[in-house]
Amino acid sequence: MTEIDGSKPGAARDTARDAMPEWEKRFRAPRVSLPDWAEDAPERALFVSNATGTYELYAWDRATGAQRQVTDRPNGTTDGVLSLDGEWIWWFSDTDGDEFGVWMRQPFSGTGRPEGDPGATPLDEPATPGLAPSYPAGLALGRDGTAVVGRSTDEEGSTVHVVRPGAAPVEIYRHRESAGVGDLSHDGTLIAVEHTEHGDAMHSAVRVVRLDGSLVAELDDTEGGTKELGLDVLGFAPVAGDSRLLVGHQRRGRWEPVVWDPLTGEESDLAIELPGDVHAEWYPDGSGLLIEHSFEARSELWRYDFVKSALIQVETPAGTVSGATARPDGSVEYLWSSAARPPEVRSTAGGVVLDPPGMTAPASVPVTDAWVEGPGGRVHALVQRPSGEGPFPTVFEIHGGPTWHDSDAFAAGPAAWVDHGFAVVRVNYRGSTGYGREWTDALKHRVGLIELEDITAVRAWAVSSGLADPERLVLAGGSWGGYLTLLGLGTRPDDWAVGLAAVPVADYVTAYHDEMEALKAMDRTLLGGTPEEVPERFAASSPLTYVDAVKAPVYISAGVNDPRCPIRQVENYVDRLAARDAVHEVYRYDAGHGSLVVEERIKQVRLEMEFARRHLGMA
Repeated sequence: MTEIDGSKPGAARDTARDAMPEWEKRFRAPRVSLPDWAEDAPERALFVSNATGTYELYAWDRATGAQRQVTDRPNGTTDGVLSLDGEWIWWFSDTDGDEFGVWMRQPFSGTGRPEGDPGATPLDEPATPGLAPSYPAGLALGRDGTAVVGRSTDEEGSTVHVVRPGAAPVEIYRHRESAGVGDLSHDGTLIAVEHTEHGDAMHSAVRVVRLDGSLVAELDDTEGGTKELGLDVLGFAPVAGDSRLLVGHQRRGRWEPVVWDPLTGEESDLAIELPGDVHAEWYPDGSGLLIEHSFEARSELWRYDFVKSALIQVETPAGTVSGATARPDGSVEYLWSSAARPPEVRSTAGGVVLDPPGMTAPASVPVTDAWVEGPGGRVHALVQRPSGEGPFPTVFEIHGGPTWHDSDAFAAGPAAWVDHGFAVVRVNYRGSTGYGREWTDALKHRVGLIELEDITAVRAWAVSSGLADPERLVLAGGSWGGYLTLLGLGTRPDDWAVGLAAVPVADYVTAYHDEMEALKAMDRTLLGGTPEEVPERFAASSPLTYVDAVKAPVYISAGVNDPRCPIRQVENYVDRLAARDAVHEVYRYDAGHGSLVVEERIKQVRLEMEFARRHLGMA
């Protein structure tokens, strides 16, 4: 059995830790995710940790305290699910981060892996024999061993299969547009499928079917694609004989839950009067909902009591709750952090639930809020300042997604810049979540250019307020943030002194043709068609269009197996930089859309900081 351990002898480990820069400690300090637990065996849990230097899955027997490492692969593993009885651990096996693969499984009570073996052991077996590799599109497990598996491929589009023990998989759903498995009812007879058959990949409808694929009911707030109102499957009721489905909706301009019974059609509108987005999950006995409320980059927890039709606050510290779960005893476990304090898995019953061994990540500085008037309304930015007097060299760290938002949560990357004397500004531009449906849905047709208008407004505030040195401004980001970095360097070349783009979209047309099918659907929604149908929009939103205008030195990092921002389109952009002898560096690494290996993450941050400091005259 492999326990979570720091591996080095105590004295040697302490010496190495003392000599380590604070920013590296934040990356190397062991972390754990919020443990997932088996619904019918709540003492069996599964979590992710970087304790060995790579993010992998771990099993935890809460009754005995025993923990063991489940997966051990060179590029890490984070996608795993426990069977309802806690007997099996399912995990998704791709190749070096390419996100294309099959589900494997091993017994919860396994004895671990042989030392140094990077591949599957005899413990692991194919969980869905007969299904070819694909991109995952949801998984739901039943009490009788039945699995409902969602798949996505370029050739087939979206498919859903029912896999019964000892039987061949049966396909029950197929469509060219994006779809996926939402959940399976407690009795295993109803399947909730999220789909975008209407062609709007940003706003899903919900269909409930039986295991043979026959229709039970449909909930479609888009009314066939004519309205931009999405739905999100949050889960069937966790008690026997209850067919109700918890669904997130946007009918009042933000995310909030509704309880829908697909067998009767009855809807219970909870009308939870909290500002911002409201997400929910069931309490294990079905008596209430655990509410996660997100507002202005912070979050908090509440309990909604069905009997009292009342909200009761669940006390948590100020900051961000990155996940929460209600336990059978009524307590709530949650993963909490703030920009200043590293994450902890806490319980309302008291104390820390799961505390990894080894050093604790050093604290950082708190964030302050800036609200800036932009062309589409007030823009919220989070600011971290180093010690001393400004103006400071400043990094605009732009988040990915775009359907995401930066929050008052611990992040080792921004903290590293602050340690080196930089201010850090993170902008929740139009397209970000957390500020209502209208803000998120603002990205249409002028993709990229809309977000940059908001970033430009915050840049002007940062300079005029005395925070940022206008001669030492760095535009940086990963994924969609990397895309906005390259687009910003080309469309506003005089605004930025250095650009740092990680796993970016660089050539939008080539990226569309090479990326995974689900992202093709998203791009068609954002831009209103394919590159052949709306070539002018793809050209206007593509960094490659503006590459010859770039003045700032550019650093680009890219994963050679990335299915989201594929390598060929990055190479096209780099070739154009090289053709005009533009100052640039490229770092390619053997992984997908980012790395799960701690040392690789540290290396990439170090290379970015060295590049920026060198070209800002700070090295």
